[in-house]
Parts: sequence; structure tokens; C-alpha cells
Amino acid sequence: MPVPDAPVNGAHPSPQPADGPVRPSRLDPAIADRLRRTPDGLVAAVVRQHDSGEVLMVAWMDDEALHRTLTTGRATYWSRSRKEYWVKGATSGHHQYVRSVALDCDGDALLVSVDQVGAACHTGHRTCFFSELPVSAGGQS
Repeated sequence: MPVPDAPVNGAHPSPQPADGPVRPSRLDPAIADRLRRTPDGLVAAVVRQHDSGEVLMVAWMDDEALHRTLTTGRATYWSRSRKEYWVKGATSGHHQYVRSVALDCDGDALLVSVDQVGAACHTGHRTCFFSELPVSAGGQS
């Protein structure tokens, strides 16, 4: 079921920079007050598979994307490049069904636990984190 992207009547504006667009939001003000956003009104969303804990991807949410995620059970994000909302799987069929959302202690990141159907990454990989980097130092002394 696609989520409409049109502005919502009666919605309150998400905090935005003075020169940026104001995107209306229906997010509960008690939740909105706990968020610490980037200058463009966004919060990082770390997405993981709910049962295995596998980290699948990182995306961005504004207040309205978080509201849509919490109320529809479908992961909804703000595309910084396209400047629009997107529901994960709406075009690819690789849906994310939300099991839980947690806010970190600083209010600047979300942990979204999902049932991932198909690939999470736009490249077709299960996870966006498939490129291991070499670590030459580390370990315990």
C-alpha cells in the first residue's frame, strides 16, 4: 500500500533551515521535541533486520517520514537527492516492514528494526555494508 506524498492539511512544519523548504508533519510533538536534527531537518536512521541484528542500510528521516513510518508500519525515508519521500520497496518490491523504532540517547539517530523482503541495498545486495575495508591496527593489547 503506497503512502501518499502530498502535504497534509493541519500538519505542523518540520524544523528546517531558514532558506530550505518547510515540509509539513503530523509527528507527535512529544516525539518531535526529543529529536536533534541536522541543519536540514533530518535524523539518521540505521536500519537492521529485527531477528538477526544484521545492519542493512542507513537513510534519513525528517519528522513526517518518521510519522509515516510509525503509523503505517512501512519504512519511509526522505531522499536528500530527489527531495521527496520514498517508501522502501514501493518501486523495487524489496519492502521493509517495521517491527520497532528506537531513538538513541542523544536524539540524533534512530534504530529501525524491520522485516526485510529482498535486498535492502539499491545495488541488489542484501545489505549496503558489503565492502569490507582493511584494518591494519587494532585488537587488544
